Amino acid sequence: MKKTIWALMDSRVGSANAIRGVLQNFSQSQFEIIEKQIAYTWWAKLPNWLKGASLIGLTDEAKKEVAAPFPDLVIAASRRTSSVARWIKKQSKGKTKIVQILHPGPGSHLKEFDLIFVPEHDKLKESTPNMIYTIGSPTRTNLKTMKEAKAKWEKVFEHLPHPWTVVIVGGAVKGKPLTMGNAEGFANEVLKLKNEIGGSILITDSRRTGEQAREKIMSILKDIPAYTYLFGEEKENPYMGYLACADNIIVSGDSVSMTCEACGTGKPVYIYTGFEWLTPKQMRFVQSLYDNGYAVPCISPKKLDFEGGKVLNVAEDVAKKIKELLK
Repeated sequence: MKKTIWALMDSRVGSANAIRGVLQNFSQSQFEIIEKQIAYTWWAKLPNWLKGASLIGLTDEAKKEVAAPFPDLVIAASRRTSSVARWIKKQSKGKTKIVQILHPGPGSHLKEFDLIFVPEHDKLKESTPNMIYTIGSPTRTNLKTMKEAKAKWEKVFEHLPHPWTVVIVGGAVKGKPLTMGNAEGFANEVLKLKNEIGGSILITDSRRTGEQAREKIMSILKDIPAYTYLFGEEKENPYMGYLACADNIIVSGDSVSMTCEACGTGKPVYIYTGFEWLTPKQMRFVQSLYDNGYAVPCISPKKLDFEGGKVLNVAEDVAKKIKELLK
C-alpha cells in the first residue's frame, strides 16, 4: 500500500522548490504525493512561539486543505508552515510524521519534529538530536531533470557561440535594494570573463533585482551575444535549460536556492558577493561552498582553473533520511 505524503506549499518559491527537489527522489509507485496550498491571513505574521501547533493565520480554504484523514508524512519548508505541520501531527495523535526543511525557529517545539534539515549557515546554539545539518538547501537539479532540460533547450540556444555562460542575478536583501555599484560590479565581472573566453551568455534575473539595476547590468552586457529571460518577459521560463546547457555559471550569492541549484549541475560556478550586500549568514553559506569545492569567488584571478565536477545534491541525501524514517 502506498504511503501518503503531504507537501505544505506557500508563496515562498525557494521553500516550495526545496520540497519539490526532495520529492523528485520518491517513486510514484510507492508514494502518493499531494501538494497542499497554504494561504495566509494577517494573523500569520504572529511569531510561531505564540501560534504554537495551530492553524492560526490560515485562510478558510487553506484549513480545508489540511483536514483529516491525515497522511503518513508531512513535509514543511518555511516557519509559517511548520506550525501547520505540528498541528497535523497533534490531530493525528502522533501517527503522522513531520519533517521540516530549513530551520523552523528556536524553541521547545523543535523536539516535536521527527526530522529537521538545517543548512549549516543557519546553525544556532540550540540543537536537538532530530536535527541534521546540510551544506545549503535541497533543489530541483538532478541528473534526470538536467538531461530532460538539455534535450528540450539545447536547440533553442544553438545559434549562440560557445562557451555558454549562465548569468543568474539576484537582488534586494532584507529590504535593501541591489545598489547600482553592485549591479555594475556584477556586470563587469561577467564582461571580464567573456572578454577572456568569448562565447555568449544565458541571463536571467529576479523580481528582487529592480528595474534600474537590471537596466544597468544589461547596458554593460549589451554587446555580448545573449539569450535573455528577465523579470516581466512573457515567454517560457528557460531556467532549467540554462543550468543544463551551461558551460559555466556566474551567480550572485544572495539566494541560497539559486546558488545551490547552480552548484547542483557540477559545472564551474563563480559566485559574486559584491560590496556590503550579503548578510553575515549569506557570507557563511557562500564560504561553505568554497570550502567544500562546489564554487569559487567570481573575483578570483584563478577562477578559470576551477573545472567544477563536484555536484551538490542535498535533496537526494534528505530523501534517503526521510525514507529511512518511513520504514
